[in-house]
Amino acid sequence: MRYAQGGGLTDAERAARERVRLQAVVRFEGGETNREVAVALRVSERSVERWRRAWRERGEAGVLSQGSPGRSRLSESQIARLERELQPGPLVHGWADQRWTLARIKKLIGRLFHFSYTVEGTLRLLKRHGWSWQQPTRRVIERDDEAVEVWRRETWPRVRASRRSTGPGSSLRTRPGSR
Repeated sequence: MRYAQGGGLTDAERAARERVRLQAVVRFEGGETNREVAVALRVSERSVERWRRAWRERGEAGVLSQGSPGRSRLSESQIARLERELQPGPLVHGWADQRWTLARIKKLIGRLFHFSYTVEGTLRLLKRHGWSWQQPTRRVIERDDEAVEVWRRETWPRVRASRRSTGPGSSLRTRPGSR
């Protein structure tokens, strides 16, 4: 269940709801109708219908709580292993460049632990463990910082000055027919 404030059920509230569903199972086995179960447990008939269907399809396990939806599926040791695998970079794992993307990390999790996260779930997992996305600065390998600085000091002021002059094509001239 989701709430507008972004909250959810605590573990105690989840356990209390599970006890109500288990009481419903006892009543299902006793042959009570959905309406009778709903009135006795003070819940909606729709909920009782869903519980009965889950109970028919999967037995008592069908009405048990699945746990917090926000809980990580990776254990602490798996998180530590994932961190160790991310350190050397994507090249080690067969990608052509040194950028970790969410899709690549998702695929790595699948390879290492044999289950799949969504891209959004991967982002939540990374945030939950203090990782953040970072965009690498794109720089040419052969970049000459000294030459760039000389260009900024000497050439750029001349280029900028010539663009500001009021010659033909300048934005400062008046339009034909205007005074």
